[in-house]
Amino acid sequence: MEKLIITAAICGAEVLKEHNPAVPYTVAECVREAKSAYDAGASIIHLHVRYDDGTPTQDKARFKEVIDAIKAVIPDVIIQPSTGGAVGMTDDERLQPTELSPEMATLDCGTLNFGGDEVFTNTENTIKYFGDRMIKLGIKPELEVFDKSMIDMALRLHKKGHIVKPMHFDFVMGVNGGISGELRDFVFMRGSIPDDATYTVAGVGRYEFPLAMAAIIDGGHVRVGFEDNVYLSKGVLAKSNGELVAKVVRMAKELGREIATPAETRQILGLKPLQ
Repeated sequence: MEKLIITAAICGAEVLKEHNPAVPYTVAECVREAKSAYDAGASIIHLHVRYDDGTPTQDKARFKEVIDAIKAVIPDVIIQPSTGGAVGMTDDERLQPTELSPEMATLDCGTLNFGGDEVFTNTENTIKYFGDRMIKLGIKPELEVFDKSMIDMALRLHKKGHIVKPMHFDFVMGVNGGISGELRDFVFMRGSIPDDATYTVAGVGRYEFPLAMAAIIDGGHVRVGFEDNVYLSKGVLAKSNGELVAKVVRMAKELGREIATPAETRQILGLKPLQ
């Protein structure tokens, strides 16, 4: 079985310090949380950025500032910027971090009702546009899928040349408007991707660690972090992203699954070795 890739989604665009005081906003806080996750065993940092007041932004300059600061401390880590942005942003606004030539970036594969009047819009043309941009720039997309239909969209757009193989999916499960985080639905999603694809599971809230366990057993990979869940266990706030990663590492060790280093992660995902 392949070694386990752990991704840490250190801040997201929605979670606030009111939910957990350790949620990072500033550059220094992002470095602190990325380092804590890396030291615990994460090889990928899934990155949103904020201004110092916590306002989410896709500003290229802010992304560069945060990425450069993280890389100065942990140069071999894989940084995966989000192109999700926030509800209401334009496609080009969301794509700004791809101009920094990251190794990976996210590509959302469908529209989602986040709740109330908030709709996270990803039209077919948006997905094609993002996919073509990533092919042109040599960026490996992590295909964010919140439901089975989004897997089908990714597979269809692969056939049309907008997404290339080998594909890497991220099953984001338990989000309002998307598929649940029940084991039944994990099995459904897992069985819907090609045999030569890899996947990561991001369970939201109470689904984070049960789905991590399922992915570890199945041979998949795991995402944890404050973007998805701020609790180490019921009612116990995690003190850092590193605590969440460390819990997954303990689970994996109990099940005999080794943890992938950044170099091994690049090999598993077909990324270029770090120069």
